Amino acid sequence: MKKITLLMLLCIGSLHLAGAQPQFKAQAHQTCADSRLLNATRMAVASPQHMQLMNLYDVTFYGLDLALERNSVYITGSVTTHATVKSAPLSVFAFELHPNYTIASVTINGIQQSNITRNGSDVSVNLTTTVPAKSKVVAVVNYSGTAPNGGNAAIGNGFNTARESQWGNDVTWSLSEPYAAYEWWPTKQVLTDKADSVHVAVTTSPENKVGSNGLLTNTVTLPSGKVRYEWKSRYPIDYYLISVAVSDYEEYVQFANPAGAAKPIPVVNYVYKGSLANYKNQIDFTPPLIEHFSELFTLYPFAREKYGHSMAPIGGGMEHQTMTTQSTFTFTLTAHELAHQWFGDNVTCASWQDIWLNEGFASYAEYLALQHFSADAAQSWMADAHNRARAAKQGSLRVPDTTNVGRIFNYNITYKKGAAVVHMLRYEINNDQLFFKALQNYQTEFGGGTASTTDLQKVMEQTTGKELGYFFKQWYEGEGYPGFTLAWNQQDGKIVIESKQSTTGTTPFFRTDITYQVQTTTGTEAFRVTQTKLTQQFAFTVDGEVLGVTMDPDNWILKDVTQTVRNNNLPIPDFSPVVVPNPVSGNVATITDLGFTPTTAIIFDRIGRKMRLQTIVQQKEIQLQVTTLPAGLYFVQLTDGQQTQRVKFVKL
Repeated sequence: MKKITLLMLLCIGSLHLAGAQPQFKAQAHQTCADSRLLNATRMAVASPQHMQLMNLYDVTFYGLDLALERNSVYITGSVTTHATVKSAPLSVFAFELHPNYTIASVTINGIQQSNITRNGSDVSVNLTTTVPAKSKVVAVVNYSGTAPNGGNAAIGNGFNTARESQWGNDVTWSLSEPYAAYEWWPTKQVLTDKADSVHVAVTTSPENKVGSNGLLTNTVTLPSGKVRYEWKSRYPIDYYLISVAVSDYEEYVQFANPAGAAKPIPVVNYVYKGSLANYKNQIDFTPPLIEHFSELFTLYPFAREKYGHSMAPIGGGMEHQTMTTQSTFTFTLTAHELAHQWFGDNVTCASWQDIWLNEGFASYAEYLALQHFSADAAQSWMADAHNRARAAKQGSLRVPDTTNVGRIFNYNITYKKGAAVVHMLRYEINNDQLFFKALQNYQTEFGGGTASTTDLQKVMEQTTGKELGYFFKQWYEGEGYPGFTLAWNQQDGKIVIESKQSTTGTTPFFRTDITYQVQTTTGTEAFRVTQTKLTQQFAFTVDGEVLGVTMDPDNWILKDVTQTVRNNNLPIPDFSPVVVPNPVSGNVATITDLGFTPTTAIIFDRIGRKMRLQTIVQQKEIQLQVTTLPAGLYFVQLTDGQQTQRVKFVKL
């Protein structure tokens, strides 16, 4: 793929570097969260009793057939739901619909029902004929009314209309996340019950276009002069990802060609009338991003249909499946919403308490996209993410109150700390091939369904062979981040670094790998160690006089480093490990003259990649197997869990 320079990115105004605010969903949360929280908090889910009734069936299909206009929130039409009854006979068909709407009729399996009870948004239909267990249900709800204006969605209302100020376009759009689908159509708002497919048909005035999920299979001009747009998707889809957007759009179609796709993937863009020349250069990043993310995460999950955008003045973006809604096309916004097609749409969090699986990974994809085009821009992005995550101080990635929309979409925690934790997970695994293979396995195993953080941990452990319980305990369930105070001392060719850790939250200790960069009069050397207790010393051999010590020079770890000083009173451990022979020309390298009895030896290559881990039986000399190592410079990290020593050798 053609590389695009940082200058080119800046020229089209698409980068958000340190100190800049990305223009996507979370920004809207920050601007309106305070006012929303002043209102009486609505229960973000149906009543427990109603949830039990809805969970008596599994949805297989939604069909929306609606009449909409670009300057109105009045809705009239019908929604057809296909479902399978679970293990008990179904005597009540339950769904959610806002009380603003009048229900004209409900038919179940072709029989019109008369016993309909409404309690707020909870609608219960007492069936005239009980449906046996394991049988099919076809429910058709005819309804009409004006959408509410309660601001319960992640950005504003579930269904809204407005005049876009810059280009003067009237737009009507939906945005159902997390619990606002009921504000515009009768639905079952349960994350773990994805429909197998969805059809969305919208009748509107002839000058309009309608964007929605899947493929546009038909456009029919009706005798009334209006036009009916028929969209169909045959991929599993969650309720909040079903969408509509209506305006007198311009259409701009591109194609992406990721490896493994059976045919080019259309990218269908519905942009404000008169705006295409302004946005085209930015939109043109979409196909290369599809191709890049397909390399990293698996083939674009909806390759048999399309990707695309429908513009709406929402102050950011919303990852509607196969057709994202965006207010603009800044680079990181487009990357973020596109990445949601994998993380959020293909694999959806099984509970809103795990929203970081959607937003943290999509935010990290912003970093990956920048990294692909400009390493400096990516580093600035991560520095900003760490600053914002530190600003949160308290608060776990796990959302404790899923009725609080503001907490679900807390910008500093869910988005920025979420991205920082993904970055640290990549660092802990210390093998990009395995890290991205694990992400691909996660997509393969849970694609088309839902997953929890426990599911992610399981896939990561199975793929990498690394036990990660400590990592998720402290970074997903825990609060805060570590702070470090460092001291060092040198004598001859030996250096000792003492790290004292404190924490800002309720998590008492963060076990983490740490890379120390030691600058000497002869150059710089990097040492990767594992801190396993609050105060720990690490000892190394170095060439030359030490000029300074830097913790985590590449900024992998969410942390504070408050002080790094030389302490001439810090005792130097008595050790002089050597490798013989050195250089090593055979299959075995021997380490002698140890000042302690290590239990493990880890070999790193010259750029810090872990090449081999060897368990050591207590002995005075260590025999390292180096047969499979290619020629080059290597570092051996020796540890007993209390102290760490480092020695280097050359393999011929």
